[in-house]
Amino acid sequence: MAMAELSTPKTTSPFLNSSSRLRLSSKLHLSNHFRQLLLPPLHTTTPNSKISCSVSQNSQAPVAVQENGLVKTKKECYGVFCLTYDLKAEEETRSWKKLINIAVSGAAGMISNHLLFKLASGEVFGPDQPIALKLLGSERSIQALEGVAMELEDSLFPLLREVDIGTDPNEVFQDVEWAILIGAKPRGPGMERADLLDINGQIFAEQGKALNEAASPNVKVLVVGNPCNTNALICLKNAPNIPAKNFHALTRLDENRAKCQLALKAGVFYDKVSNMTIWGNHSTTQVPDFLNARINGLPVKEVITDHKWLEEGFTESVQKRGGLLIQKWGRSSAASTAVSIVDAIKSLVTPTPEGDWFSSGVYTDGNPYGIEEGLVFSMPCRSKGDGDYELVKDVEIDDYLRKRIAKSEAELLAEKRCVAHLTGEGIAYCDLGPVDTMLPGEV
Repeated sequence: MAMAELSTPKTTSPFLNSSSRLRLSSKLHLSNHFRQLLLPPLHTTTPNSKISCSVSQNSQAPVAVQENGLVKTKKECYGVFCLTYDLKAEEETRSWKKLINIAVSGAAGMISNHLLFKLASGEVFGPDQPIALKLLGSERSIQALEGVAMELEDSLFPLLREVDIGTDPNEVFQDVEWAILIGAKPRGPGMERADLLDINGQIFAEQGKALNEAASPNVKVLVVGNPCNTNALICLKNAPNIPAKNFHALTRLDENRAKCQLALKAGVFYDKVSNMTIWGNHSTTQVPDFLNARINGLPVKEVITDHKWLEEGFTESVQKRGGLLIQKWGRSSAASTAVSIVDAIKSLVTPTPEGDWFSSGVYTDGNPYGIEEGLVFSMPCRSKGDGDYELVKDVEIDDYLRKRIAKSEAELLAEKRCVAHLTGEGIAYCDLGPVDTMLPGEV
């Protein structure tokens, strides 16, 4: 490959403006952008001088110009991608599927640090699915995003064809087919739940509008940032052009925790536990459903005869698992959250095993369980592997289960009233009640 030549003032970095973007190739250890950033300028230029980039004879050259001291490169060509991006021209990639665009917000955080490498490796979408990662961060995290991009580049993932970084959701979400929304403000000491709902709600209202304007019309959205159920509701209400059914709130980590606890009690490995449902909100009102769950194909209540433990110890252990982890680890879960995101997406892109189901926080309109419509509520789902899902109808709901589901339903209705100003449903009114329920892991 021919060498690229770039001349810029010493203080100019292509990453400093808010809409800056980084493109990476899995075929090289260091992209042209990083060479431009790390190598000293070859000679001094005037503010109006042009910057040239030379590539091989048969490739289109990227055109870079200086405007007001900033380097801007035309989108038609991004250095090494002028030479390597044509997947059809490469023998080993002819069987690959069409590239998909995946956006991740909060991309410089600890959860993303585990998740991105799983996405890039092919673990989530398969070994023949090339991807482009669109990483959204804040102004203060832009350098950390550069570091994340450098690590992804150095990992040489063949399926990772592009990496973009940016701080503007309208740019980062352009044409994305999947959006994983992790970035959110954590609840600090003394912060009321209502304040957290408002602060994070504004973030997700903005991102919903950006998805509505820029993303693929059938984009699938997974909201991780807490309070994830209500944040997902805010997001979908601000994206009227995207089907409400396409929005999910992550409750898969709660499902995984519930399976773990049942397996421990029954003395079996966790893969023997199936049909596990988390009902309701991702908070301490969530309902881990042992009534419909199975162990080795048998109802849980037939395998675990200590029904008091099921109703009290089991439920409480799942609800408070996140808080216990913080006490032990000194921080909230990151790796296991990333794993649960992987599980949640894989459940949508691979067919659900016959007779089984999975949990996801989804829109309640048309649900068969009598749950109030207009909420994002965790319920049992099945998928054909096409990214879509259907709600499971053949579940048993007894008085014990219905009473607890109603409690979580009431909490989500109260949260919905708190964010009415962000969903276009009138003036916000907060009546969360005397007991301010905590999210799992909150302190």
